[in-house]
Amino acid sequence: MRNYLSSAIFALVVAGCTPAAPTESPPAAAPDLAATPAEDAVTEPGVRMIPITTPKGNFRVWTKQIGDNPRIKVLLLHGGPGATYESFRPFEDHFPEAGIEFFYYDQLDSWLSDQPNDPDLWTIDAAVSEVDQVREALGLDADNFYLYGQSWGGILAMEYALAHQDHLKGLIISNMMASIPAYNEYSKNVLQPKMDPDVLKEILDYEAAGDFENPRYMELLMEHYYTQHILRRPVDQWPPEVMDMFEHLNGAKYVAMQGPSEMGAGGSLVDWDRLADLHEITVPTLVTGGQEDTMDPAFMARMAEEIPDTELAICPDAGHLTQYDNPDCYFDALIGFIRKVDSESNP
Repeated sequence: MRNYLSSAIFALVVAGCTPAAPTESPPAAAPDLAATPAEDAVTEPGVRMIPITTPKGNFRVWTKQIGDNPRIKVLLLHGGPGATYESFRPFEDHFPEAGIEFFYYDQLDSWLSDQPNDPDLWTIDAAVSEVDQVREALGLDADNFYLYGQSWGGILAMEYALAHQDHLKGLIISNMMASIPAYNEYSKNVLQPKMDPDVLKEILDYEAAGDFENPRYMELLMEHYYTQHILRRPVDQWPPEVMDMFEHLNGAKYVAMQGPSEMGAGGSLVDWDRLADLHEITVPTLVTGGQEDTMDPAFMARMAEEIPDTELAICPDAGHLTQYDNPDCYFDALIGFIRKVDSESNP
C-alpha cells in the first residue's frame, strides 16, 4: 500500500487546494515505509535511541528530551498509527516556559525509529510493551511520569493506563474517543451529513469501490473533511511540521490499523472499545479535544464521567489538531492540569 495520503496533500498544496479531476494514472506516491531520517536527527542534543525487545527481534526507538524537571516529565504519544512526533512542535512554545520537561518519541515503524515493518508488531499489546520499555529507560515512574496521548496515541495511553497505571503520576487523553465503533457512528451520523451531499456521495463511491489510491478521493477528503475537522485552515496554510508529518507517515502501518482515511476507522482497530473499562483508571486524568474534532465532544465528556479523577477541556473552534487551532485553550488546560497534579502530590 503506497502512502497516497502524503502524495495527495502535497498535490493539493501545489495546486492551491483546488481538487483535480481524476487522472488515468495517479502521480508517484511515497513508499510504504516512513522516510529515512537525516543523520543529524538521531545525533542532536537530547536524543536517545532506546533499545526495545520484541517477539520479532531487538530494535531501537527515537526519543528527545526537552527541558529538565525531576518532578514533571511528560512522554508524548503521537497519532497515526505510523505518524511522527512532528505535529507536537507547538509544545516547545509552551511547556519549557512552564517548567515542564517532555519527551518527543517516534514509535516503532515511525520516521526516526527502526522500521521492521512487520505487521505482527502492529498490535496494542506490542505498543504497550514498547511504551513501558521506553518509560523504564527514561527513568519515568509514579513520582514524575505524565503520559500524554493524542488520537491513536490516546488509545495507547488508555491501554497503558489500564495495564500499568501504577507507574503513572498523571494521564492526558487528547482528541480520542474510548470506542472506535462510536467514533465511526459519530462520523456517519453527525459529521458526514454536514457535508455537501454530492461530495459525500463521491467519497463514499470511491470507498465502496475500494479506490482509495485515486488522487481525487484524498483531495475530496482534504478539501471537505480534513480542513473542517483535522486542522481548520486551508491546506496551503498548514504548518510545515504538519506537512512533514504526513510526508514521513508510514502509510502501510496507518492503513493496516486505522484504514485509509480519518473519516472513519476501517483497519484492525475497527472494533476497539474500552469505555466500559475506564472506571478502572484511578490516576488523575485530563480528557481534552476540539469542539469541531473528528471525535465526539459529548462522548469525550462521557469518558470524563467514567474516570473517577478527571478534568475535561473541550476547546472551541478547534479540530483534531487542537494544539494549532486553539493553542491558548489547549495549553492552558494541559499546563493547568499538570501543575495541579504536581501541587497536590507535593504540598
